[in-house]
Amino acid sequence: MKSYYKISEISILYNIGKDSLRYYEEIGILSPERDNNGYRLYSIQDIWKLNVIKDLRNLNFPMDVIKDYLENKTLENTLDILNEEIVLINKKLEQLNVQKDAIRDRIKSIVEDAAVENLEEIEIKEIDERKVIVLNDTFTRDEEADFLIKKLHRKHEDKLYLLGNNYVGITMNLDKIKEQNYHSYTSVFFVLDKDDKDYDRVIPGGKYITLSYKGSYEKTKKFLPMMMEFAKKNNLMIKSDPIELYKIDIHETSIVKEFLTELQMQVE
Repeated sequence: MKSYYKISEISILYNIGKDSLRYYEEIGILSPERDNNGYRLYSIQDIWKLNVIKDLRNLNFPMDVIKDYLENKTLENTLDILNEEIVLINKKLEQLNVQKDAIRDRIKSIVEDAAVENLEEIEIKEIDERKVIVLNDTFTRDEEADFLIKKLHRKHEDKLYLLGNNYVGITMNLDKIKEQNYHSYTSVFFVLDKDDKDYDRVIPGGKYITLSYKGSYEKTKKFLPMMMEFAKKNNLMIKSDPIELYKIDIHETSIVKEFLTELQMQVE
């Protein structure tokens, strides 16, 4: 076994940037020797320290805590550090289990949504209230909707996992729809879990006219007038801006014909 390793070898072996290794030296955690050419040479003792640093940094231990431990290593300090590691690992496991449950729920909803029947048919449904995070803004183009959705996602990325575990929706301007303008929108939102305590507002529960379709979003302008006429014929008053809910979209598939959209209008 080699007694010393160069900085390039250590960087590759531990997948640690050379800048990080120099920083560890700068703050006094590592003290590599130098060869005749001035190159850093890391000892077995330095490698042991790197093992400790890497493990503790993976659990987000601050560098000052790591430095203090390495400089004042005792049996008592080691036991304290190990117990703290267990606490942090348990927290990570809790977070991962929450994320795993959310992914399982999303798998279930995707399978159910992909198998939906009664496409392009108007139905009346009772829908429970929904907690949402929302970004209110007026816009008219799909590109603007995409931008606002990304903006909302960045703002709440701690809640919204990568593979679209939350339904995405937009609200459409009811007054503009009455004027046959089907590209005027008032907000974008993500639907949260019903038990979530951190949300922007609640979409009221109640009676909704709904229609689901697969394919291009351009179909919305075909179905909205049909839903408005249905409400009129059945003496139903539309209570708020209609919703375009993206149940399966670009987050799950790049094939447009697999997109599933549900239009919703709350009525009384």
